Amino acid sequence: MHYFTYKNSELFAEDVSVRDIVNRAGTPLYIYSHKTITRHLDAYKDAFNSYPNTICYAVKANPNPALLRIIAKKGGGADVISGGELFLALKAGIPAKKIVYAGVGKTREEIIFALRSGILMFNVESQDELVAIDHIAGELGVKAPIALRVNPDISVSTHPYISTGLKKHKFGIPIEKALENYRLANSLPNIRILGIHKHIGSQITRVSPFVAALKKVLSLAQMLRSQGIKIQYMDIGGGLGIPYNNDENPPHPKELALKILPLLRKNNLKLITEPGRSITGNAGILVTKVLYLKKHHKKEFVIVDAGMNDLLRPSLYDAFHNIQHVKRNRRTKISADIVGPVCESGDFFAKDRKINRPLQGDLLAIMSAGAYGFSMSSTYNSRPRVAEVLVKGKKFHIIREREQYKDLVRGIKIPEFLK
Repeated sequence: MHYFTYKNSELFAEDVSVRDIVNRAGTPLYIYSHKTITRHLDAYKDAFNSYPNTICYAVKANPNPALLRIIAKKGGGADVISGGELFLALKAGIPAKKIVYAGVGKTREEIIFALRSGILMFNVESQDELVAIDHIAGELGVKAPIALRVNPDISVSTHPYISTGLKKHKFGIPIEKALENYRLANSLPNIRILGIHKHIGSQITRVSPFVAALKKVLSLAQMLRSQGIKIQYMDIGGGLGIPYNNDENPPHPKELALKILPLLRKNNLKLITEPGRSITGNAGILVTKVLYLKKHHKKEFVIVDAGMNDLLRPSLYDAFHNIQHVKRNRRTKISADIVGPVCESGDFFAKDRKINRPLQGDLLAIMSAGAYGFSMSSTYNSRPRVAEVLVKGKKFHIIREREQYKDLVRGIKIPEFLK
């Protein structure tokens, strides 16, 4: 559930008119609902509150510091993939002991930063990385807390770019190689084994793949304990999907908890979850203005001021996002491609979408844009990045100013020979 609703045919974010926000902040514009984010966090807390657990929000979904501050104030942790995400999580007040650090390519500088920060644990993705962390920890005179990310070879029904749990993927250590890697970790002088990590993909709309993957890694945990290797944490990753379309019905966190908690209780392991999209996805929209209407033969185009550089998912994944008028109308429906101004044929938000005919100046809301929206944005075509707004009740707050042209040259230096 989210809190973007119509009142007298006008779209509201909680208790604020989207049009009023646009009048102040312009377009294109990301708008987030505080109430939706907290509702989704509470859904996870309520689902798992009967069992020792830590909710580590996947920062990659949306790293805006104001949203991370919501996570911190609600007692959440963070799943980070880079030194930059770690910096933002700590800056937002998320305790280091609630931060887990994944990613296949951690650099020496990032590992040092994480060790000095005192994070809960690294989720290690290769033998080379494990040895590197041990070496760096030895230089610093500390023990590095780790879990190994185990690839359980579980197939999920999602886009291939966001499926991560098969042998052919770059992520994690194949489950058949996990035991020997844990033995290696146990022999390294500067490594402290804490847990097991797995993550099988994103936008998963069934519980069964989570259960199948968990059963595999729990068998590994039992094997490790039988050999004297102590495991305290089971990090099941994230990936629970959200409804982008009306015909999607992904499971509620309670359904996930109902299936996996009995398995965990038998093994006495503390739980870590890494939700991202299911926290912020439906808590955000991208508002864009109609610039022009265009017709080629029988093909109609609605050209808007947002582009693929602002929201990449439709171009990258052919992802569906519902698109709504900010002010409802009863105009004739048309079938049109809704496209942006970027110089790429892949710059679209919808193809052959049925929509009440927009007019120049109309505002459209691209729904379910709160995850992997701004976080994947760029300045392609030298388009400054857009503003972000957070709504709480009857008030809204600009949480990221719109970039200006001068921001495009920040940090640029022209060599003397070109002056």
